[in-house]
Amino acid sequence: MHTVIVILTGLLLLGIFCTAGRWRRKSLSKAALAFIPLWAVGAGINMWVGVSQAGYSVSEELPMFCLVFGIPALIAAFLVWKFR
Repeated sequence: MHTVIVILTGLLLLGIFCTAGRWRRKSLSKAALAFIPLWAVGAGINMWVGVSQAGYSVSEELPMFCLVFGIPALIAAFLVWKFR
């Protein structure tokens, strides 16, 4: 359940970035592109908390990191491609 919540948080953050990009008259693709490294840091922090606080090993957390980072990042990459 935690993984789903974190992925939905990433999608919400992507939506905020895209809305802000449109609102500030920047392009949506630039906003989505700016989201990707920020989300990599956020997903990395989530992985670090899972390893250091929850007691999971890195090998257990790595597939979850790929899901948590990958789904919102792939959608952002698609938006960059579509609106460029």
